[in-house]
Order: sequence, then structure tokens, then C-alpha cells
Amino acid sequence: MGEIGDRLSLKSCSGAPGWLSFKCPICSKSVASDEMEMHFIMCLSKPRLSYNDDVLTKDAGECVICLEELLQGDTIARLPCLCIYHKSCIDSWFEVNRSCPEHPAD
Repeated sequence: MGEIGDRLSLKSCSGAPGWLSFKCPICSKSVASDEMEMHFIMCLSKPRLSYNDDVLTKDAGECVICLEELLQGDTIARLPCLCIYHKSCIDSWFEVNRSCPEHPAD
């Protein structure tokens, strides 16, 4: 089926026997099989979020990607939604995702 097809999670849609949905390996949304091609085109053509990088001037809670504390002096990335993460964490996240970990629909 190919690299992307091998990673698809197929399941039956309730109320629609014979129809399948899949979990997109890019955005993790569940999409009906008849919309799969259009979804891939839209998902793959959607640009990655841009962010501003900065150095924290004070502790700022937890990075939800690595679950470690965001500490004063850490290099962080601030997304347009104002969420912040360790820069290295969000760079790794963006290798397989194209949205904020906390706001995937944005």
C-alpha cells in the first residue's frame, strides 16, 4: 500500500456498513475512506505553523510535548496561538505534524 498507506488505521464507521474511515498519519483526524485522497492533498499542502523563538526569562510551566518543565534560560518556540514549547520539541513535533499540539484544529 505504500509508506503512508501502511501507517493508516482503518476501522468501520458506525451506521455505515462497508464504509471505512482512517486516522490520518499527518493530522490524526479520522476521515471517511471516500474523502481520503482529498484529505491527504489538503493535509500535505497545508503549511507548517511558523513560530518565534526566544529565551525564557522566567519559569513557565510544563512543555506538553516532553512533559519537562520550561525553565528560565530555555530556548522556546512561541506559536501564533501563544502556546510555548521547547524549540527542539516543537521542531521534532513539526516533522510529523503541522499544527499546535494543544490546538490541532487551528
